[in-house]
Amino acid sequence: MTPTKIGIIGCGNISDIYLKNGQKFDILDITTVADLDFKRAKAKAKQYGVKAVTPAEILADPSLEIVINLTIPAAHYEVSLAAIDAGKSVYSEKPLATRLDDGRRLLAAAQAKGVRIGCAPDTFLGGGLQTCRKLIDDGAIGRPVAATAFMMSHGPESWHPDPEFFYQPGAGPMFDMGPYYLTALIAMLGPIRRVTGMAEISFQKRIIGSGAKKGQAIAVHTPTHVTGLLDFANDAVGTLITSFDVWGSHLPHLEIYGSTGTLAVPDPNTFGGPVLLRQAGQNDWREVKLTHSYTENSRGLGVADLAYALRSDRPHRANGAMALHVLEAMQSFLDSSQAGRHIELTSRCEQPAALPVGLPVGTLDE
Repeated sequence: MTPTKIGIIGCGNISDIYLKNGQKFDILDITTVADLDFKRAKAKAKQYGVKAVTPAEILADPSLEIVINLTIPAAHYEVSLAAIDAGKSVYSEKPLATRLDDGRRLLAAAQAKGVRIGCAPDTFLGGGLQTCRKLIDDGAIGRPVAATAFMMSHGPESWHPDPEFFYQPGAGPMFDMGPYYLTALIAMLGPIRRVTGMAEISFQKRIIGSGAKKGQAIAVHTPTHVTGLLDFANDAVGTLITSFDVWGSHLPHLEIYGSTGTLAVPDPNTFGGPVLLRQAGQNDWREVKLTHSYTENSRGLGVADLAYALRSDRPHRANGAMALHVLEAMQSFLDSSQAGRHIELTSRCEQPAALPVGLPVGTLDE
């Protein structure tokens, strides 16, 4: 297939893994990087042998088919919309946007322009979660009836040098880490019908623990402990807790409970295993050999899948409809907590297709 030429806007730390992994797929040709800080773009371009330009030059370049948006979450909407308006498909880091209405506008704009939106996380395409998907599809746990998912920590301020944004609207544990868990659940169980949430700000301020701002206080303006209940369209029910308010926990990352067994799912912020299975009548868990590749840090898989989909004219897996569905679920947990009622989701998405078994590394189409 003809390689897809790609430009990256945003040259922060996460751009390294996209640039490294982009070299592993013949379908991807990352030619250009841009950042508001042109010195940072030049340094990244020199490191990876690509060209440094301004964001405006990326948008104006007719050779680029996909823009990878690696800006900060608050800028995701503006940058993605500009790329769409320029007639380019876009793949954004998570979340799709920090406001639900902005997410809806992005999908409408892409449809009007005839381009595509992809969005992280793409960890559900890794070997661990794809093995879980295959086990569920093959009936290893029978009919899925319930799921639990937990992201429990005491927040990033102890180690992150500039953590203020984690505690502002559009961030917090739900918007920062919730996309990994919700995307994994949708990939394994399908779309969500209804949610209920409870959310609290447990500590009104946080103290930065490292870096140049060590000792400075952060005012907290978004919930830091969010408990959500989910009704899936397939009638399974789920529980999700994301927290920056706990000092330790023995809770699992994610488990799927079926009519004939239980599946212990690996950390959805990773690509590998282990995958553990305990079926009805068994006394012990057994580790399942992974059925799929991409078990290392493979961020960028979603970009490669988007590029293949553009060439093959098939749906791409880490798509905008699923990202909008995740965004609506996250916002609805907070809205439900304020309103004291269930919230029916209005967005719709399809369960993304599973990856075939046995694909050669470096390809995503049979």
